[in-house]
Amino acid sequence: MKLLITGGAGFIGSAVIRYIIANTDDSVVNVDKLTYAGNLESLGEVADSPRYAFEQVDICHRDELERVFAEHQPDAVMHLAAESHVDRSIDGPAAFIETNIVGTYTLLEVARAYWQSLAPEERRAFRFHHISTDEVYGDLEGPEGLFTEQTPYAPSSPYSASKASSDHLVRAWQRTYGLPTLVTNCSNNYGPYHFPEKLIPLVILNALEGKALPVYGRGEQVRDWLHVEDHARALYKVATEGKVGETYNIGGHNEKQNIEVVQTICDLLQELAPAATPYRDLITFVSDRPGHDLRYAIDAGKIERELGWRPEETFESGIRKTVQWYLDNLEWSHRVQDGSYQRERLGMV
Repeated sequence: MKLLITGGAGFIGSAVIRYIIANTDDSVVNVDKLTYAGNLESLGEVADSPRYAFEQVDICHRDELERVFAEHQPDAVMHLAAESHVDRSIDGPAAFIETNIVGTYTLLEVARAYWQSLAPEERRAFRFHHISTDEVYGDLEGPEGLFTEQTPYAPSSPYSASKASSDHLVRAWQRTYGLPTLVTNCSNNYGPYHFPEKLIPLVILNALEGKALPVYGRGEQVRDWLHVEDHARALYKVATEGKVGETYNIGGHNEKQNIEVVQTICDLLQELAPAATPYRDLITFVSDRPGHDLRYAIDAGKIERELGWRPEETFESGIRKTVQWYLDNLEWSHRVQDGSYQRERLGMV
């Protein structure tokens, strides 16, 4: 099988590609614009594989997408390309509308035309897998309850609204045109090769440099943490075994308050890279993000029942591996910060 993966130089996309090349006989075409968060260093271990190809293409450019489909003749699409940082979407929503909505529309149309040109047997086997987020569901009120595949959409930020829109487009193309699509919605990912604008890598790198560790509000926001390599396994399983037209929620069964996450990282760093002044002393509470949802939590029962996937990493095992990876790869972390972002606060109104 040949998979066309958009956003394959990003955090989750690169994990998916590394997993496929290492664990299957499938081939991958990586389509990535290489924005600030896309980095081919994340794919160094697979770059020389004869089953890997890279195309630097913006998914909003239809002509280039048509060329890629015609040249590579994929059997399936895994669509991960997206602007993904909530704070950035508050500062500048236009890029999120363009990439996440217009880009998804453009990709759907190119994929539909390509799919319709295939022989009947190839058409039946083709899949378009759209990767989304649990943030489309909005906020879970109170400490109980979980997002399911039937939870109504109620996005809170420009980012989550743009992803909700793209989800609806994908489902509409399946319903209206018969394009064989699948959708997955995941919880917060963490792990190696994560661009340091997100909570976990930002805290690790700031702490090592003795900088403040900003925590929004009192850090009481709850997230379900999913190790990116567990997510990669789940995404491949959905793309290859999932049922057309279905949605699968993917979570790590690891609900933690943000302050717990930050404190855990501080304690691991104190163990692995001891500092004279405890890292916890760097924790600084800052004004909360506008429209910040309090709690997300995923019911991943459907994907376990129907496809046999479950996470292998606990938060405790995964966060230890993640902290150690950053300690071992500090040069990578510094290289990917090209000067346009220096871990400053974003998303202020």
